[in-house]
Order: sequence, then C-alpha cells, then structure tokens
Amino acid sequence: MKKIILDVDTGIDDALGIILAVKSKQLDIQAITTVCGNVSLEQATVNTGKVLDLLGRPDIPVYRGAETPLIRPEFNETRIHGQDGIGGALPYAVPSTAPASGFAADLMIEHALNLKGGQDRLTLVCTGPLTNLAHALLRYPELPKHIEEVIFMGGVIHGCGNVTPVAEYNMYADPEAARIVFHAGFRKLTQVGLDVTRKALLTAEHIAQIADPQIRNYVEQSTSEYTKRYEARNSVRACALHDPLAVGVALWPELLDTKPMYVDIEISSRLCDGQTVGDIQNRLGHPPNMQVSEGVDHEAFLTRFVHVTGQM
Repeated sequence: MKKIILDVDTGIDDALGIILAVKSKQLDIQAITTVCGNVSLEQATVNTGKVLDLLGRPDIPVYRGAETPLIRPEFNETRIHGQDGIGGALPYAVPSTAPASGFAADLMIEHALNLKGGQDRLTLVCTGPLTNLAHALLRYPELPKHIEEVIFMGGVIHGCGNVTPVAEYNMYADPEAARIVFHAGFRKLTQVGLDVTRKALLTAEHIAQIADPQIRNYVEQSTSEYTKRYEARNSVRACALHDPLAVGVALWPELLDTKPMYVDIEISSRLCDGQTVGDIQNRLGHPPNMQVSEGVDHEAFLTRFVHVTGQM
C-alpha cells in the first residue's frame, strides 16, 4: 500500500478526507500531522483525534505542527467551519488519545529518510496551508529527493478564489510557505485546486446513500451549515469535497486530468496575495514545477466516496 502522511488543518472537509483515507484500507497511513488553518492548531489536533475515535483508529499517531503561518498572522475560517471546525458534529470535549510528542516537520523528514525508496517512498497529502512542509524544507532542503509525491489541495488557475477574488484559502493563509514548496524541486508535485474540487459536490442525495449510519449521521451533521453557506454563495445546495478529492487522487489518480505547468504564487500584492499564477502559455519559459489539475471524473469520485465511507 502507498505509504502516506496526511497533513491537515482539520475542518469539515479535512475530516471527510481523513474518513475516506482510513476507510479505504488502501493507504498505509504513517501519521497525521496538524497545522493552523481553518481553526487553531490546538483545535485542529483535537478534531483529528475525535475523527480517529469515530473511526475506531486512535492508534494512528497525530503530531502537532505549526501554530502560526511562517511570517503572517493566523487567519482562521471558523465562519465557514464553525467555532469547533467540524460543524459541532462531535461535541464531546477531548479525544481518547493525546497527540504524539514531536514536531510535524521533523516527523515528515524522519519518515521520508527511514523508508527504503522505490515503492516504499513516502507520499504527502496536504489539505491545509503548507506551513509544516515549508518548515521541513527549511530544516532539510534535500527532502524532495526522498519523497515520492506531494499532493496538495490548494490554489486555482482558471477560476476565482474562495477567500479573495483570486486566492484559494490554503494558499492565502500562508503564501510564503506555498512558495517554498513550489520551488523546492519535488519530483512530483500535484496540485488539486478549486478548478476541480468545485465539481466534486456532495449533496443530500449522496449522503443518504452512505451505508454506515454512524458515518452518515456525522457527515450530515458536520456539513449542514457549510452546505447552507455554499448555497448562499453559489446557488447550489451542496458541500464541495475540496480536501477529500486530494485524498481521492492518492487513491485513484486516474480520476484526475493534469497538465505540467510552471506555477508561482503572489506574496507581495495589495489585492492578489495568495493567487496561484499558472504560466498557461509558457510565457516565462520556466520548466514545469507541478502537475496542475485541469479536469476530474467527479461522478466516479462521488460514487467511490459514498461507497468507501459507507463501508461497515
């Protein structure tokens, strides 16, 4: 099985991504690392533990990461994800297992170096701001040589942003971290952005098809307010599966159509901080630094998401 570390800022869709990863039984989850983003680092860590309790997998170690972006003030999205980040769906106080000792960036380096290479190389799936991975790269610049692939949810190339007119949230929250990752030289860096995640829309009809009643009830409750806000903004009553789609790419890469492209990120603009700028026509003449998401078989993904998460 593909060995992965999930790097999360556990809000509503990160939690659904964790559920998909664990219930697929197709990924060897080495650890889950947490970062400030949708909610504070502490809340993201608590939420991650609660979701693992829900899944009966408190054995998966959780490591805390960065409490703040590299240089900017923290910017949470509790207005979207609720004060607790998961829509109040798991109201009890604390998870059954405390986080493991150690810092997320060091854990990424340690696991990457300890694996033997070849099929045992580590894959990182990042569904929050890229702060933890940037810290790892600052500590150990040779890290890309030891990583099979980085799949990150973030950015938008052909459309509008979801936190500013041009910026997607994860990129806006820590664009300096994203720029370090973009230019680190990973052998395979796969961007899963709003261009495709806005097509993966979970509706009430999908939720009703989730066979496991405990998971179905959790998904229905956690996405309730998010769905209302999405409808108010986009006139579609659904929950966009941004982060689960990044996990889905790790599971089923054939569902995503990608294009090699040079992409940079704006970090010093009055209006455009966090904008991912794709050199679509190769006007800069730089070699591609990532695979950019261009299309997705969203119907196949939604069918698989419902089936996998609903497994008893």
